[in-house]
Amino acid sequence: MNRSRLGKNLLFAFLAVAAIATAYYLYQQRPSGLPAGLASGNGRLEAIEVDVATKIAGRLSEVLVREGDAVLAGAIVARLDADDLRAQLRAAEAQVLQARKAMDETRAGVKKSASDLNLADKTLKRSADLVGRGFITRDKLDRDQTGMDGARAGLSQAQSRVAEADAAVETALARVDSLKVTLNDTALKAPINGRVLYRLAEPGEVLAAGGKALTLLNLADMYMTIYLPTDQAGKVALNSEARIVLDALPGQAIPATVSFVAPKAQFTPREVETRTEREKLMFRLKIKPDTAWLEAHRDLAKGGMPGVAYVRLDAGTAWPANLQIDGK
Repeated sequence: MNRSRLGKNLLFAFLAVAAIATAYYLYQQRPSGLPAGLASGNGRLEAIEVDVATKIAGRLSEVLVREGDAVLAGAIVARLDADDLRAQLRAAEAQVLQARKAMDETRAGVKKSASDLNLADKTLKRSADLVGRGFITRDKLDRDQTGMDGARAGLSQAQSRVAEADAAVETALARVDSLKVTLNDTALKAPINGRVLYRLAEPGEVLAAGGKALTLLNLADMYMTIYLPTDQAGKVALNSEARIVLDALPGQAIPATVSFVAPKAQFTPREVETRTEREKLMFRLKIKPDTAWLEAHRDLAKGGMPGVAYVRLDAGTAWPANLQIDGK
């Protein structure tokens, strides 16, 4: 009985110590000494995620980066097998040569038809002169007129074949251009400067059109989401100056701006709308760190890092000494 009572007492003592430790931790994490014109909220750095996906279906032949690697915009990060496309491209280029040869032949045909028409015209004029002078019969003139009409029709057909040959050349060239674009799409390129977050596919896997190979983090486009009550959020101006202090960098204030203020409040709980509970209306804000700071501290700032964001409710309020940057 005494052992049971002793065990319960020890358990209560442990829980009390744990509660005190938790309270002390929360107390230590609270923003302290803020002037009346400032507000703060806890949050985590979040980075924009960008997927590297294929435009065409194909088998992944190689992935050139690993998770955690930094990549530059435009760099090739993976490739699809392109042997079949290269073969199609060679065949299409051969068709272009054939189409151009056919076009040359049709143009030569136009020259011959024009020569035939010129000869038929001269023959017809000579026959008309001879008929007028009574040296030949009218039948010969009629035959020469028929020859003239046939030569004119032959020239028209030859010219039509030239137009068709030109169209065939343009079609073959368009096919080559299309295959070159598709072949270029087999090289998957990084759309942004960033860091590889996930490697979603491995060489040998067949990806459908739109299949994802990698996910990148845009480390130059990060933000922290915080929530402020109505009476504070209503005083925050968009693009106003802000500060971020990360738990991992407690002595460094990061310059930032307010990039977003939600146009609609969120209730906690959602259905509560009585006057006495309206203090629970919260607005979501996004605080964006300075891009130059992110570029200069690419290896320090990471997605998911917790911290505190500070915003000014009154433009005339000065930043405390621990939040000043370059004395401002």
